[in-house]
Amino acid sequence: MPFRHRLLLLSAELAAGTAMAVATVVDLAPYRLPGHLAFTCVGGVSASAVWLTSYVLNTVVTTTHRCTAPDCTYTIRVRGTTSAESRRWQEIAADHPGHHLSR
Repeated sequence: MPFRHRLLLLSAELAAGTAMAVATVVDLAPYRLPGHLAFTCVGGVSASAVWLTSYVLNTVVTTTHRCTAPDCTYTIRVRGTTSAESRRWQEIAADHPGHHLSR
């Protein structure tokens, strides 16, 4: 994946984490929590927001190819590939070496 795309993904993750941190600080302000408790709450919420944003964005930009055998769980995940390269990975997933051993 090009550096520019990775930078955009990172920016979105950090923006989501910062937005959730600010919202949590605003929500907790009336309760006048001690600093260490407020920091723990804000850190947990913002870390979760960063992780969730990262997971969702990576799911959107990633293509998953699976083995076509009914009981096989072999998968390949690729991103930033051309259609020809993605097709090649799809063929590899359908005919991987471990697949032949289980027959």
